[in-house]
Amino acid sequence: MALSIFFPSVTGLDAQSTALGSVSDNIANIRTTGYKAADTLFYTLLGSQPISKNNAAGLSSSRVDVSGVGTYTRYNILQAGEITSTGNVYDVALEDSNAFFMVTDEYGQTYYTRAGDFDTLPIDGKTALVNHNGYAVQGFQVQEDGTFAQTPSDIILAFEDHMASVPTSDVEITANVPATGVNTSTYGITVYGPENDGATMNMIFNKNHDAVNTWNVSFAIDGAEVVAEPIEAKFSPDGKLVSPQEINLTVNWEDGTSNTISLDISNMTQYDGGDGEVYVSQDGAPGGDLVGSYIDSDGILKAEYTNNRTLNVAKLAVVSFQAPENLVPVSGTLFEAYSDVGNTSYVIGPDTVGSNLLRTQSLEGSNVNLEQEFSELIQVQRAYNLNSNAFTVANEMTSVAIDLKS
Repeated sequence: MALSIFFPSVTGLDAQSTALGSVSDNIANIRTTGYKAADTLFYTLLGSQPISKNNAAGLSSSRVDVSGVGTYTRYNILQAGEITSTGNVYDVALEDSNAFFMVTDEYGQTYYTRAGDFDTLPIDGKTALVNHNGYAVQGFQVQEDGTFAQTPSDIILAFEDHMASVPTSDVEITANVPATGVNTSTYGITVYGPENDGATMNMIFNKNHDAVNTWNVSFAIDGAEVVAEPIEAKFSPDGKLVSPQEINLTVNWEDGTSNTISLDISNMTQYDGGDGEVYVSQDGAPGGDLVGSYIDSDGILKAEYTNNRTLNVAKLAVVSFQAPENLVPVSGTLFEAYSDVGNTSYVIGPDTVGSNLLRTQSLEGSNVNLEQEFSELIQVQRAYNLNSNAFTVANEMTSVAIDLKS
C-alpha cells in the first residue's frame, strides 16, 4: 500500500493548524487598535504532471492527481473597525476605509497603517510624533512662511514655550459721535505692541465750533506716544462720515518698540443721542504661555497658548491607493506598498485637507467579529479531528497490509 495515503490527511492537519493560528491571532487582537482580521483560505494541491493514457481508438486523455490541501492568508484590509473616543490629544481615527497613515522605521523604511494611537518620543535629540512601534509618524512640517513643506518627513514637535504678543496693525471701529449735547466724546481701543500685552488707546473727538459737523480727532495712551497727522472728522447732515475713512498712526512704546496701525472709522456716525454701542475689531493679541499641543480635525498638529491662540506645527500625511487590497501585511497593523497597489495619492497633503476624514481623540478598533471567530474555531477543530481520524485509519490500513505480507 502506497504511503501517499498519509499525505492528504497530513496536509489537512497542517492546513487546519494554520487556520487555527489565524483564528487565535484574530481573537488575541480583538482589542488591538487598527488590527485587520486574517482569513485562512484553502486550495487543492494538484500533481505537477498530467497523467495520459491511450485508449482503443488511439486517442489520449489526461487528468491530474489530487493530493491534499494548501492554505493562504488574506487580510480584511478594507473592512473598518469600530471607532471609539479615547480623550488622548494625539489619537486619530480614519473614517475612510481607503486611507492610511505613513510611518517610517529607523532605517527609513515606510509603512502604512490604520492605527492612529500616536505618542511622543525623543529621536535624535528632538521630540517626534511616533506610533506604538516607536516608528516616526510622517507629515508636512510648517515652514517659516507658515505654509507646509511639500515633502513628508518625521513630525517634530518644535514650538516655543511662550508666544510673543502680536502687534496690532489693523483696527475697525463702529460707534456714534453724539450730534448734540457734548463737546468731547472718547472711545477706548485696546491695542498691542511687539512687546506689550495690551493697553487702551483713547480716540478723542473734540467738537470744532468753527465748522459744522466737524470734530478734531486726537489719541492718547498710557505708556506710549501716538503719532498721527492732525485729523478733522467731517460728517454729512444726515450723520454719515464724509472723511477721513481711515487713519494711519504710529504707536511708540516706552520699551523702544513701535507699530503702525491702520484705523478704519468708516462706520462711525453722528446722530442725536448717546455714544451707542461701540464695536471694535483688531488683529493684535497678547502673548501667551504654552498650554499643550493636539491634532485637530484637519490633521494639523497645533500648539495651544494661554492667550487662546494656536500655532500650526505640522500636518499629518494620509494616503490612499488605487488597489489598497494589494497592500502587503507586515503585521496586523502595518502594511507595505508595492507597484500592484496602483497610484498613491494624498487625501491629506501639504495643500489638501480630507473633508470629514479624521475623528480626533479617537481610535479605530480591530475589525474582528468575535462571534464569527468562535464559529470558525469550532469548524477548524472539527476539521482537524476529521483529518486526524483519516490519518489514524490510513495507519491502521497500512498496519493490516504489513501484517498480511508477513
